[in-house]
Amino acid sequence: MRSFGRIASLAVATGVLALCVAAKPAVTGRIGKRPFGKTTGGQETFLYTLKNKNGIEAQITNYGGTVVTLKVPDRKGQLADVVLGYDNLEGYETGTSYFGALIGRYANRIANGKFTLDGRIYTLAQNNGPNSLHGGNIGFNKAVWDAKEIPSNEGQALELRYLSKDGEEGYPGNLSVRVVYTLTDRNELKIEYNATTDKPTVVNLTNHSYFNLAGAGSGDIIGHILTIFADSFTPVNAVLIPTGEFRSVAGTPLDFRQPMAIGARINDDYEQLKLGKGYDFNWVLARSAKKGPSPAARVYEPNSGRVLEVWTDQPGIQFYSGNFLDGTARGKDGKTYRMRSGLCLETQHYPDSPNQPTFPTTVLNPGQRYQTTTVYKFSTK
Repeated sequence: MRSFGRIASLAVATGVLALCVAAKPAVTGRIGKRPFGKTTGGQETFLYTLKNKNGIEAQITNYGGTVVTLKVPDRKGQLADVVLGYDNLEGYETGTSYFGALIGRYANRIANGKFTLDGRIYTLAQNNGPNSLHGGNIGFNKAVWDAKEIPSNEGQALELRYLSKDGEEGYPGNLSVRVVYTLTDRNELKIEYNATTDKPTVVNLTNHSYFNLAGAGSGDIIGHILTIFADSFTPVNAVLIPTGEFRSVAGTPLDFRQPMAIGARINDDYEQLKLGKGYDFNWVLARSAKKGPSPAARVYEPNSGRVLEVWTDQPGIQFYSGNFLDGTARGKDGKTYRMRSGLCLETQHYPDSPNQPTFPTTVLNPGQRYQTTTVYKFSTK
């Protein structure tokens, strides 16, 4: 089992990403900011607009640390918003699909809403059948974060901070969380996660953006060509909790080691696909021996030519093919999001790790720092 001390040492090495531009002056003072509305509890929220020199634009709200829009060019240079979401704050407050949000204190599922740490049983909300999902009833996706622009050598950077208090949603310890979104001139949306605690706790943070590289609301993603750099995955039981097994992807519809259309095998007669109603699994990434982020996944949309690469220092990635979108969510520009309208590539530790002794540990102790980096890089083909 790995400690977060080791994970932190790996993540620190991500500084190499900035070495080639170290001489570039720090960028500051250019992020746009406008009101995004007040929550039902009366808290003000804002929408921050980050731009790079190539015309790519990301809009992020401090409500849930949510990526609201992400506009990237196609092979002809035409911009389109490639993430699903809502036009206004109300959509994010009432929505249940986690569009674009930061997820915590624990991303993915914890079996039966319980885990044991240092001999004590902690009870969480059971908000996904018998399980706890994405931090509980009021996870980090429903929090109002403190936000400010910070200098960066790589592009425009937005820092978000949130204090998750001891006992919040059943989790122990005051967890101080810092997340930095940087839109680089290399056409990357870089996300750096940091956290410290004053009591032993468990932590697993991610971003839950739904991507459609043809443009949000333009149809389904079954024609997207996907590669996942993983030789195995963690199969699940009937309530989507890992069994503890590490199963080879070889000979299964979960083998994306070579580029494959998402829809090519999504309806195959395979018990795991039936349980997930499509793809909704954690892949065990084949990490590079070098320190820092390694390639995790690549998506290509043939009509637009857009390419998305995912790099991370995390051990796993959850590929979710939007199976539970049902057309009831009315998104941006009044478009409805139907089944498989978007795909998620959530970099993470494995689901239910607090209850799985053979999985890499997600325990964070006082004096340690949770530190990890994920990069979403865009290009065309």
